[in-house]
Amino acid sequence: MLWALLIVTGFVVIRGYYSGSVKPFFLATPTPTRTTNSYAMEGDTNFTAGDLAKAIVAYKKATALDPNDAQLWAKLARIQAYSYVSLTTNDEQLARLQDALASINHAVAVAPNDSTVHAIRAFVLDWYANPVLVGDQVETLLTEADHEATLALIEDQTNTLALAFKAEILVDQSRWDQAEQSIIQANQQDSSLMDVHRIYGYVYETLGEYNYAIQEYLKAIDIAPNLTFLKIRVGKVYRHLQLYDQALYYFDLAAKQNQQLVINDPIPYLAIANTYMQMPSGDFFAAARNVMKALSLNPSSPDVYAQLGMVYHSSRNYEGAIPAFECAIQGCDAAKSCKVRYGDQCDMTTDPPIVITGMKLTADTVPYYYTFVSVLSGMHRPSDNNCIEAAPYFAEIKAGFAGDPTIMSIVKAGEDICASG
Repeated sequence: MLWALLIVTGFVVIRGYYSGSVKPFFLATPTPTRTTNSYAMEGDTNFTAGDLAKAIVAYKKATALDPNDAQLWAKLARIQAYSYVSLTTNDEQLARLQDALASINHAVAVAPNDSTVHAIRAFVLDWYANPVLVGDQVETLLTEADHEATLALIEDQTNTLALAFKAEILVDQSRWDQAEQSIIQANQQDSSLMDVHRIYGYVYETLGEYNYAIQEYLKAIDIAPNLTFLKIRVGKVYRHLQLYDQALYYFDLAAKQNQQLVINDPIPYLAIANTYMQMPSGDFFAAARNVMKALSLNPSSPDVYAQLGMVYHSSRNYEGAIPAFECAIQGCDAAKSCKVRYGDQCDMTTDPPIVITGMKLTADTVPYYYTFVSVLSGMHRPSDNNCIEAAPYFAEIKAGFAGDPTIMSIVKAGEDICASG
């Protein structure tokens, strides 16, 4: 009877195997299931490589799989905050920082007593407190950021990141002596962290100790060699010192790194262009070439069109400056944006249609606005409508920046030209 039972069972199994109802042991599943650790490792790898966009995507997938892991949300928020510096418009930057704040707020809700979570929330709030982006909310946000750093240190007095981020907040609150004490303590506790040296460099830069600032930024680069925003920071300090060759070297390093990673980041090319414009020789051809390269990487950014207008204005190519500024400030249709990018070589049959949305007037964009109206008024002739086009922008600038005598003098000069006929 036992043998008969085994034979019947074997027959049923074999029949089931051939019919497909019985699967072999250890057969791989049709769709492999990835774990949160797998996505987190991918995110860390991309962050280390300097590809912050891919790091964000990986961590978003990790948080989707495990929405109750506060550390995943905190790491996502940190990367989102860092990535905002590669964006060119205020709207893009604000949206990215709001994403970072939403991520870290979720982390706090999941783990309200976690020291690291509070430290990263302090960092996000500090970077979010950009006066151009949030206006009169700056002091409120900085106070909240300081409170978060304090909470982090209450939970863990040895939290080096919390000490470093507190130093950055103190700098932004103009409490420089306390900032220096905090970053010195952080460096003594753990000098292996990129953020410690980044913020140490920021403290020195704010204090006007530019050579020390460069040394600290370079230490941060040694720890995280693929984060291009660190190289941009070094280049800007060198440019402030009018050491233009050194500045161009670090901007070029950032650009080449992005090329290797196939990252379409216009920031290094815009930094190179601004450096050429500031050099005593004023190489406007090289500046324009680099802005055009930035435009090819991000052809939908109004800020890049505005910077092209600034280069054209500085090189006295006023006819070229006007349509570039119009795209940046008024916005423009696909035909005009193509014309700005390619000139007579524009081919609407092959070029993707790119419509540009104009930028609002802010403290960041006001130089574009008053340069635009200066060009319009300077190019005015009785037979054209340049002054009519400039009039609403004169009014908008006066309404927003009436207390700035320099800006008002520029506006008045343009209005006087238009009034003279």
